[in-house]
Amino acid sequence: MIRIKDHKQIEMFDSWSFLSPKRRRMLDESWPGLFREHLLCELPVNKVTPFLRDGFGAPSKELYTVLGVLLFQQTMDLSDVQAIENLSFNIQWHYALNITEESDSAKYVSEKTLWNWRQVLIENGLDQVIFDNLSKKLAKVFNVNADEQRIDSVHIKSNMRRLGRIGIFSHTIHKFLINLKRHHSELFEGICDQLRSRYASNKALAAFSLTKPSESAKTLQQVSADLYDLIELFKGHDAVCAMHSYKLMQRVLAEQCNVQVDADASKVLVKKPGEIPSNSLQNPSDPDATYSGHKGQGYQVQVMETFTRIDNKDQKKQTLNLITSVAVEKACDHDSQALLPAIADARQRQLEPKILLADTLYGSDDNVAAAKAEHIEVVSPTRKPGKSDFSRFAFDQNGRVTSCCCGHRPVHVSYKKKTKRYNVRFEFDQCSNCPHVNDCPVQPGKKNYFLRYSDKDHRLSVRRQYESTAHFIDLYRWRAGVEATMRHYDALTGVKKLRVRGFKAVRYCAVLKATGLNLFRAAAANRARRRARQAQHGGLGPFYLPFPFVKERIYSILIGLGQIVLPRPRAADCYTEMAA
Repeated sequence: MIRIKDHKQIEMFDSWSFLSPKRRRMLDESWPGLFREHLLCELPVNKVTPFLRDGFGAPSKELYTVLGVLLFQQTMDLSDVQAIENLSFNIQWHYALNITEESDSAKYVSEKTLWNWRQVLIENGLDQVIFDNLSKKLAKVFNVNADEQRIDSVHIKSNMRRLGRIGIFSHTIHKFLINLKRHHSELFEGICDQLRSRYASNKALAAFSLTKPSESAKTLQQVSADLYDLIELFKGHDAVCAMHSYKLMQRVLAEQCNVQVDADASKVLVKKPGEIPSNSLQNPSDPDATYSGHKGQGYQVQVMETFTRIDNKDQKKQTLNLITSVAVEKACDHDSQALLPAIADARQRQLEPKILLADTLYGSDDNVAAAKAEHIEVVSPTRKPGKSDFSRFAFDQNGRVTSCCCGHRPVHVSYKKKTKRYNVRFEFDQCSNCPHVNDCPVQPGKKNYFLRYSDKDHRLSVRRQYESTAHFIDLYRWRAGVEATMRHYDALTGVKKLRVRGFKAVRYCAVLKATGLNLFRAAAANRARRRARQAQHGGLGPFYLPFPFVKERIYSILIGLGQIVLPRPRAADCYTEMAA
């Protein structure tokens, strides 16, 4: 039996009348009131009903409650036990989810049920659906202007231990032996006692962490040879070769070692650290995690958000900077590959930007040109050009050089369509006597000095000239705000250190935490707007009518239908403020 509560149905009696006016106002002004009023009905319960059988089995937990608990758990970085306690006793959660009953079926969920529903969302990518629905709704409610946005990435870690090379070998072997003993005990008994005693027990495995630095090379050679022996021992057993732990050993051997096969024997040579790819296995407990030379092991999250150029602090608080796109990537992925997918992702929600601020890694020439073809301006600094800096030259509209930095005009300018390169000639005497010739990209010839550049060089030079303008400086300074977003993303939701492992689980947590950050930001903007409206009305603001709730509900319905018009109540006749 599928249980879904219709939260759009108007209730005759106020189930929250037991709250005092001040406590009710606090709930309405904070995130619970915002979620209850605008976002609760946007949870995609229709996407999870196919995983239940209506008319069969015990009644399910109310689906809006289940999805809300999973969202709040990631938003507030709670364990399963903490999430269950908050559902049972936290009145903010009850108000946000509109839970008015006091039964266990309404305010309690078991750890098993929570785990099962979380797996459904992870395996089917429903976390992205939740983000889409709630982001579009917040953009509509707060009338978010998505024309100007900014993008950046943040490095996150799953719940795995950082291992060195010896640890990667030993833990991979240990995991294989444990699984082999569990599923093929007779094959496990056939392994030599020395190898089993070295890797099968946890105590023996812990001894590898005590390896002296002077003995690390010898130990690394030993564990790599043991890994190769195990692979060769079971390569003829189809059932063992199909095991996930056996495939991990093959992956470690391919990434960390070179095998020299001779006529008599095979020799395993450990690769140098510089030869190991960045997408190599970092820990057998999380095979999807990769390595970044700048930030270490783990994953990275690409975040794109809106911004508004407002210097007034009061107006800035009332503006919602909405996260429009969030994507989890491997740590070894380059930021330049994330710009166009982020734009396409935001376009699916009708939230694509017209101006996008990014740092240097995003602003490659190919990305800028591709975004320009979609009528999007990417504002990003270019890399340092070195000696081949063409920004000191003046160009015409066709990309041809008209003069150098000293004002010397070229003798001749030609363009080859096949190679898409320009060839510029300057007078020999002018360039040879120029004091800047050593820093200039021109090259001497027999009769002239030559300057050769491509269309890409011209586009980069135009961008470098634009970077020195006051317009670029005033616009690009707003990109720094995304760093505060990353700080809040971690401080409020704990995204940098997750409780899960694996790419899908990490994506689930990161996306829902970004959704929660949007919720917190929207609540802060809503609170600032309410207080600004109250200040305009002399601190009074809109009010509840001083009638019993039934009469108040009837009057509100009649007002909505336009049947009656009530005069503005006096402050003395009112007892609390109402949500605007």
